[in-house]
Amino acid sequence: MYRNEHPNPQFKRDFYICLNGLWEFGKGKCVNPQSPCLESVIEVPFCPEAPLSGIGDTGYITDCVYSRLINLSREDLSERLVLHFGAVDYIAEVYVNGRLAVKHTGGYTAFEADITPFAVEGENRITVAVHDDIRENIPSGKQSKEPEPHGCFYTRTTGIWQTVWLEKTPQNYIKRVKFYPDPENNCVRAEVFAEGCAQTKINVFFEGRLVGCAEGETEYRRIFEIPLAETHLWEVGNGRLYDAEIIFGNDRVCSYFGLRTITYDGKKFKLNGKSVFQRLVLDQGYYEDGIYTAKEAEQFVKDIKLSMSLGFNGARLHQKVFEQRYLYESDKAGYLVWGEFPSWGMKYDSIDALGTFISQWSEVIEQYFNHPSIVIWCPLNEVWEDLENVKRIRDIRFVEAAYSATKAIDGTRPCIDTSGGYHGKFTDIFDFHNYHLSKKTLKFVEDIRKSDTLTMDKTYPPAAAQESVYYDGKLPIIASEYGGMAYSCGGKSWGYHSFDSEDDFLAEYLGMTKSYLSCDKISGFCYTQLYDVEQEQNGLFFYDRGRKFSEKTLKQIAECNRLAAAIEK
Repeated sequence: MYRNEHPNPQFKRDFYICLNGLWEFGKGKCVNPQSPCLESVIEVPFCPEAPLSGIGDTGYITDCVYSRLINLSREDLSERLVLHFGAVDYIAEVYVNGRLAVKHTGGYTAFEADITPFAVEGENRITVAVHDDIRENIPSGKQSKEPEPHGCFYTRTTGIWQTVWLEKTPQNYIKRVKFYPDPENNCVRAEVFAEGCAQTKINVFFEGRLVGCAEGETEYRRIFEIPLAETHLWEVGNGRLYDAEIIFGNDRVCSYFGLRTITYDGKKFKLNGKSVFQRLVLDQGYYEDGIYTAKEAEQFVKDIKLSMSLGFNGARLHQKVFEQRYLYESDKAGYLVWGEFPSWGMKYDSIDALGTFISQWSEVIEQYFNHPSIVIWCPLNEVWEDLENVKRIRDIRFVEAAYSATKAIDGTRPCIDTSGGYHGKFTDIFDFHNYHLSKKTLKFVEDIRKSDTLTMDKTYPPAAAQESVYYDGKLPIIASEYGGMAYSCGGKSWGYHSFDSEDDFLAEYLGMTKSYLSCDKISGFCYTQLYDVEQEQNGLFFYDRGRKFSEKTLKQIAECNRLAAAIEK
């Protein structure tokens, strides 16, 4: 069995049964959930397109069915049984012994089903019916709508792609907890949401030492303020996480939080009051043998270490909601990340998909709220004209609603309404994407430095859009995508620019990167990208994370990335 670790250290109970492994599998609609009679088997949690699934079918799979048997004892049935799914793309209907237990829409967030009313002692059949057609008006990120991957679009992901597990809770139980760190006052506020009423106790530990405690009765929801005897800040390169134990009656959940503040002071991004330049790299979250899903959780650690070895202090987790385990490793490493949504695939020329987007994006924010590594929310990316028809221009209300909803759910983090230009009326950061080479990049940066103007392509909307949103010279600026250079790649490889000479590649990298670092009005950059993905071969490493460049070149890239930024001085 692959991926048998607990999938979410942010919310962990002692009772945990991993249901990854072999499931029965078949393509097509579910006819009989109690006796589906499926023709093959699949290795969960890998999608059927992935080699690790044992299927490896990369054609369109619009409907499929999973099924397996589990045995439950009388003791298992003595309390509330909950079946969890980390993520299923896109619409999932979950049946237990032929009866519908839950239906969930959205391919990137976790959901659960209380299966107590449907379970019996002995053998129980779980069946999951999935519908997923990315040619519909749904969020799908970088998944290719064409039969084959192309450009910056990759192999599709269908069905279960994160861990499935079973846990047991009392009838009165903890639903979730949100942490609000307050390092200036040496405390943390914990908001506990629960089912029912019970005495609650919260213990906070640092490296095993009890450093804080609060208790009292909770009925459905209560906020506890917990003074901390020791103050250890979450910083770049050092997570310093606090462990938390939440006890509600007979229920017990283990969690953690980081003590840090995020603010903007003028154009400076500040972490705990200290100016920090965001040295980011684009991470697509794809894996050669698992597509959306890493073979082992250790891969997350390796990717973060690869990034940090090159002098990056964080990443844009791009057009995908990454697994909770990845964010856990980011939290531990003190690694800055942007929380994004796979917004490509939706139609922005009308607000028809707005309800779909808001409901799914709000789940992301709530489920990932406690991760200290997430420093910026980015709900949309490059919302210009339609990807398939440039005459269909976005509806500005979509962008403005995305920003407003984000800030309403989480007012503690900055939000970029849509990364890459064509910003709406509301955004906390005015970022831009620039895939020109160093000569033009230097000119763009000089325009910012001298006159607070952004002159690169795709910064302002076309006149037809009737959205005259221009940079006001006051908002923080981030070069949130640049580079995209492919090196020594032939055949059907794709990149924004191609180089056969390693020296030429390095010169361009250093030129572009130093221009951003030298400008005291730019608070961060994000290089495209950390590793190749399929035909998009503009990574600093190969798709298997193997080394693409010489040690000398990698050392110079790292030294450049670590240079002090003008805005930090």
